[in-house]
Amino acid sequence: MSATTILAQRFPRLRRSALNGVDGWNRVGNQMAFYVQTLAEVRVAFARYKEEILRLIAGMSLGVGALAVIGGTVVIVGFLTLSTGAIIAVQGYNQLSGIGVEALTGFLAAYVNVRITAPATAGIALAATIGAGATAQLGAMRISEEIDALEVMGIRSIAYLASTRLMSGVIVVIPLYCIAILMTFVSARLSTTAIYGQSTGVYDHYFNTFLSPTDILWSFFTAIVLAIVIMLVHTYYGYTAAGGPAGVGEAVGRAVRASLIVGAFAVLTVALAVYGQSGNFNLSG
Repeated sequence: MSATTILAQRFPRLRRSALNGVDGWNRVGNQMAFYVQTLAEVRVAFARYKEEILRLIAGMSLGVGALAVIGGTVVIVGFLTLSTGAIIAVQGYNQLSGIGVEALTGFLAAYVNVRITAPATAGIALAATIGAGATAQLGAMRISEEIDALEVMGIRSIAYLASTRLMSGVIVVIPLYCIAILMTFVSARLSTTAIYGQSTGVYDHYFNTFLSPTDILWSFFTAIVLAIVIMLVHTYYGYTAAGGPAGVGEAVGRAVRASLIVGAFAVLTVALAVYGQSGNFNLSG
């Protein structure tokens, strides 16, 4: 009897812990392999499955069936960013008025919304709508053996199912983020001028002074990175779902949890890479 076998028999908890650690690293490796293959198959998706990409874009943006009545993801993203923009205005005005500089509320709307609030809120909305929907769809196809049927018919399942959804999410996020960032600006302005009675001229002066076009471009870049990360995570959990309908529900929950965590790290990484220690900020004007 080998020493390894003796240790396994005498310390069963240690053996289980070691096996769990190995299984965890294997899952991480399989997940990274899926991400690489999904990105590599994007060219195939554009070459062979253009119609599927267009169909997914329509479903992700305006919704299908009964969901199309309320606008699908467009309305959800719009209302979420509308509320967060108003919260920035309310909290910013109250805090700044305590030190007598409530005129700088326009500065907060131009600075905080573009760099942090709008990208983070849009990422949450994407994970809860487009991402969760993709996981549920792929999970239902997996447990009903539709994915196996696609591979039997000679269709590259990852390209047809995962890569198409990845590119559809990236394409959809651009107009969606335009709506999101506009809603944050409008809600912050209306909350400050209509509710608190600040002069529109004062608000517009500080808002236009500190709103940098470069920050807006980086904000769009952050939103695109978030869309890529979220769609990769959700397609993986849907593609690998198992255990029947209950397993699909569990996969959706795990995907949303993972995408929110990874999305937060993505926002942090982009912010550190773009702004670093200086922050690209000059208090002047």
